[in-house]
Parts: sequence; C-alpha cells; structure tokens
Amino acid sequence: MTPTEELEIFSHVVSAGSLSAAGRELGLSPAVVSKRLRKLEDRLGTRLLQRTTRQIALTEAGQGFYERIVAVLAAVEEAEAFVSRRSAQAKGTLKISAPTSFGRMHIAPHLTSFMEAHTDLSINLVLSDEFVDIVAEGFDLAIRIAELPDSSLVARRLADVKRVLVASPAYISKHGQPQTFDDLDEHICLPPHNGEVWRLEGPDGEIRAFRPDGPLSTNSSEVLREAVVAGMGIALRSTWDVGPELAKGDLVHVLPEWGASKHIGLHAVYPSRRFLPIKVRLFIDYLADLYGPEPYWDNPGDALYTAAAE
Repeated sequence: MTPTEELEIFSHVVSAGSLSAAGRELGLSPAVVSKRLRKLEDRLGTRLLQRTTRQIALTEAGQGFYERIVAVLAAVEEAEAFVSRRSAQAKGTLKISAPTSFGRMHIAPHLTSFMEAHTDLSINLVLSDEFVDIVAEGFDLAIRIAELPDSSLVARRLADVKRVLVASPAYISKHGQPQTFDDLDEHICLPPHNGEVWRLEGPDGEIRAFRPDGPLSTNSSEVLREAVVAGMGIALRSTWDVGPELAKGDLVHVLPEWGASKHIGLHAVYPSRRFLPIKVRLFIDYLADLYGPEPYWDNPGDALYTAAAE
C-alpha cells in the first residue's frame, strides 16, 4: 500500500466518523481499515485516533495531521485530473453543510440537474443552523449566510442577501404600522434563536441597533417564519426565505426604508488549500451561476422564483 492510500483511508475514517462507515465507502472490511490505520500510526510513531467499536475521536496529533493531509489529497486529485484531462469530471462524495431552510428551499431542488451532469458524484447534504467545524467534521464545503469575519478558511461570495422587516397583514391590522425606527419599541418583535441584535441601516446610511424581545424563542428558522406569517409579530427575514409570502401578500414590508447590513452575503466556505478539489470547484461554480448576479428569489419574473414559490 502506498503512503497516499494510507492517507486516503485515514481521511475517509475521519470524514465518515467510524471504521465501518469508512469501510463501506472504500469497499473494505472494518478489520482491514483498522489494520491499515495501525500501520500508518506505527510508521508515524504516534496515535492519530482514539477509537472504540462505535466511535472515533482525533487525538491532538491526529487533528493536526488531518488538517494537513486534506491539502495533500486535494493536490493529488488535481494533479491526476490534469494529467488525465478529466478536469471537468467530479467523482467520489461531496459533503456539504448548509442552513436548514436555505438548503431545503434553494439547494435541494437543484441537486438533480447537477448530479445528472456528474453521474460519478454522490452528495451528502447535512442541514443545520449551527456553524460546523468543516475541517474537524470532514466537510468539503459549507454554505453560510453571514458577514464573515477573518478566518483560516476561504470564502467565495455567491450572492447578496437582503434582510427586511416583515409582518402579516393581520398583525398590522391589530397593532398598526410602525412609522419610525423608534416605534419598534412599541411592537412585538420576534428574536432569532441566537439572540442576535438587529443592526439596521436607514435611508441616509445611519446604522442603528435594536434588540428584539418577543414571546417566542425557537431554534428553528422555519418555525419563526411561520409565526410571522401567522401574525405573531415583526421579524427580520431574508428575501430568499419570505419572497413568495411577500409576493402573495401573506407578508408586508415594515419600515421598508430600513434593512439589514448590505455586507451580509451568501458564501461558499471551504478549507484554505492551494488546490481546490474538482468536485468542490464545480459545485461552487454551479451555485454561483444559479444564484447570481441577481438571485432569482429577488426576481418574481424568474422561472426559478415561480418554482420555489409553488
């Protein structure tokens, strides 16, 4: 067995989370996977994994080793593709992390066409509203909606994200329409589960902060959207999330001259490396073409907007 094959087995074990799962991906028995891992550890002179029959955990040395071999394996894949002139083909499994609602609404419906174009590729889409450690958990990339701080990761902005204040007509009929920013203090404003302060930009560029304090607390973005549609209060929502409801009149803009920071965007985030795996590059390019430069969720005349609204 070559050193590269040993690295590939180790990488699969980390990303799959167990010896048996890695064995299924590689077509090897758990016993063979375990034997080859021991051989790698013996060669390196250090333990990389703490493992039981049910789970594994990286040691400190294993964590550092894994972070470095990801780049090595990516470089090997890129080099092989270049030599064999197969740079447009994607193979293997692409593991993606994405926010729950966005993934369901704007990634899942578009996977079929991408996978039909790349028949040797499998996709593992994991939906969560928490930021995952994509290196430690073996993700190839993550889709994130945020104003991203500096980090050791690489991010490509896929689209702008517009966040606006919305409420249902029933709520406005009962509580009235706020006319100024300060009027928000007199209204029911539903907070996100992370306790985020609303940072809103006015028509003259003024930035003001407001801490919503409503009666509902939930870790589900979808529950919060449904609560707003049901008339519970005012919320700050992305147009990709509530575009259809706004178009149908189920929701209306509140204080339309105020909106969230324009620095918030939709990003594809992946580990910093010199050579980007083909499967990752192709998928990021696919999403960038699909969403940009004007996302279909901000264009009611777009056929994709109509399909998402149905």
